[in-house]
Amino acid sequence: MLQIKDNTLVSLDLVERFFHCNLDDCLGECCIEGDAGAPLLPEEAERLTQLLPRILPYLSEKAQKVAEEEGVSYIDCDGDLVTQLVDGANCIFTTFAPDGKCLCALEKARREGEKDFFKPISCALYPVRLKEYDTFTAVNFHRWKICKGAEVMGRAKGIRAFEFLEAPLIRRFGKEWYDELATTAREYLRQNPGK
Repeated sequence: MLQIKDNTLVSLDLVERFFHCNLDDCLGECCIEGDAGAPLLPEEAERLTQLLPRILPYLSEKAQKVAEEEGVSYIDCDGDLVTQLVDGANCIFTTFAPDGKCLCALEKARREGEKDFFKPISCALYPVRLKEYDTFTAVNFHRWKICKGAEVMGRAKGIRAFEFLEAPLIRRFGKEWYDELATTAREYLRQNPGK
């Protein structure tokens, strides 16, 4: 683990592992796999609820119905606030491209000019998963077989996970935090050349 600032411990996997999302390989399966929706911060759920009238046109018909009847989030069996599901599997914000790829409706809207739309930080940070403790935040790298292609592509491009996730890490922790992580990570890799 690397300690960054006084309040975060970062898994060495984030530094040692190569990673670059490969949507052509995984088809965005992370949006439809799993037993719950994507983790949300309370302020994200509130913001998505406020933006719902503008979000609805980007959602599938089924997702629109769920959003209108049940909202955009719920508390799962572990007590976590997560995005609502459609058909018990797909994140409510999942859309599908003609080639079958899963795409985030919020990301699609943002690319089309809806600057207020951000996908949840838990999605933007994936494969990083955060665990909050009383005195620190653990920044962990989640390994999942559907992301094998992302690890292969990251290695081919020479991009480490922390580098690929620069923008969402800055969004979550700030530029000063990220700069310290990058400096510490590069020094660690220099001292451990086989990693």
